[in-house]
Amino acid sequence: MQKKSIGQIFIKSGLITEEQLNQALEKQRQLATRETIGDVLVNMGIVSERDKIRCLGTCWGVPSVDLTDYPVDPDAVKSISQALARRYKIIPIARSNGALTLAMKNPLDVFAIDEVRLITGIDVEPVIATEEDILSTISAQYASGGTSAEAVSELLDDIRTQDIALTAAEVQEDDVSVEELRELSEEAPVVRLANLIITRGIQDRCSDIHLEPGRSSLRVRYRIDGIMHDGLIVPRKVQASLVSRIKIMAEMDIAEKRAPQDGRISAVIEGKQFDFRVSTLPNIHGEKVVLRVLDKSALAVGLNKLGFLPETMEMFESVISRSYGIILVTGPTGSGKTTTLYSVLSKLNSGEQNILTIEDPVEYELPGITQTQVNIRAGVTFASGLRTMLRQDPDIIMVGEIRDQETGMIAIEAALTGHLVLATLHTNDAPGAITRLMDMGIESFLIASAVVGVLAQRLLRLICPKCKEVYSPPRDAVKRLGMNIDDSAEVTFSRGRGCDQCKNTGYKGRIGIFELMPITDKIRDLILAKSSSYAVREAAVEAGMKSLREDAMEKILLGLTSLEESLRVMYTG
Repeated sequence: MQKKSIGQIFIKSGLITEEQLNQALEKQRQLATRETIGDVLVNMGIVSERDKIRCLGTCWGVPSVDLTDYPVDPDAVKSISQALARRYKIIPIARSNGALTLAMKNPLDVFAIDEVRLITGIDVEPVIATEEDILSTISAQYASGGTSAEAVSELLDDIRTQDIALTAAEVQEDDVSVEELRELSEEAPVVRLANLIITRGIQDRCSDIHLEPGRSSLRVRYRIDGIMHDGLIVPRKVQASLVSRIKIMAEMDIAEKRAPQDGRISAVIEGKQFDFRVSTLPNIHGEKVVLRVLDKSALAVGLNKLGFLPETMEMFESVISRSYGIILVTGPTGSGKTTTLYSVLSKLNSGEQNILTIEDPVEYELPGITQTQVNIRAGVTFASGLRTMLRQDPDIIMVGEIRDQETGMIAIEAALTGHLVLATLHTNDAPGAITRLMDMGIESFLIASAVVGVLAQRLLRLICPKCKEVYSPPRDAVKRLGMNIDDSAEVTFSRGRGCDQCKNTGYKGRIGIFELMPITDKIRDLILAKSSSYAVREAAVEAGMKSLREDAMEKILLGLTSLEESLRVMYTG
């Protein structure tokens, strides 16, 4: 009964049609899960999370709030602990007329409301907000005890005034004992500093944390939305103990300073599970350390959340529904290929098929899927791992990367013998993937028979919703971009002014742009004739392929990203 009433609210709000509601209800029955109809509509890409929350609030008679633009009262926040806020996914945002306004993911959770009422001794007025906004607000509001500017400054002052580390001269000596390094790395200020560097990176949504040693200090930098940002400047004297602390956490050899090392850290930070891939590289001033941040909760990303336009999404779902053949995902490093592949596997993982992967390394663990990691020392390469997988009765195989002819040939053999193979390649566009396979020495008739689709992609930064503004670009500039727009139509672009929410960059988060090339009969003929990638591109465009540039332009017109960001990625990526 409740499902239908919520569905009707979606319809009355003009967000969905009756037909879309019926499709969602049918999908909910097929899934046989406890997902609400609102969650099903979000996962299908029909409504946004914020729209769902607003409609649920209407259905339950609870006000909805957008915490990204709400003036949260710090005194109200202090009325409950951070642990309690994270446990129930709640946060107090205002206090007036003897009542506490409590933003909640689930405003019907009477246990959470009762506990807050008992702790604070005042009445609670629940409002509904998105889980993402609540967790972000918790991180921002409770940061004063962990990574605020004052806390950072205080910790660095402690380090400067205490004799806790080796001097710069001693750091260069080869006879520093392992015991001494271990003792220094376990000193309280060093432990706090390592935790602070990692926690700040998590709060800033970074993908990588860089510790870069210099002549007189160690610089910490964060990669956020694909761009490097300066973080802390740490005194040189703490470098050896800080690096050793990271190495101990990653179970690496702290005595080895001359050779590169790799390790892994698993940790729960702010209530979420994270993995960190750690890499060290010796240089003239010590060891550079890079931590790749892997947010396990971020894996719950569906294909509908990656940024596909509706027509491209429909075409891609048709391609991945094939029972055999190779689907290639191409693009430069850091273009989101792995996320796309994992999203495809999550969609295909119905429990009715045997899915195997060979990766270097395994970045996220997928329940119900057998994942194998490349291990050169043990003789497990992409090629040998893939060959062994074919004896494991697979239905779907994912290959982290086709790097050589041997791996390519085995993948093609697998596709031709009735398996669906997903793999990545490093090429600039979709047609270039065909040329790349030929350059590896793979016969054109095998490529034409095995490949069923190629998806090229890039990542563009999204305009920050809080400081987004609309402007009218010069008409001649629009024409130079090759946009097909009527002369009488008004064209508006968007940009971010910069605010505290986006660190004054004007951007927050990223979205994909895509170029999908299904292999048609005409393209197969061109592959057999060993035609150029230009000829293949022309045939693909004829068949309806939207180029990366065209996809980017549509997202500019939709107000999702800016022209400057599109030009930055398209002409540098």
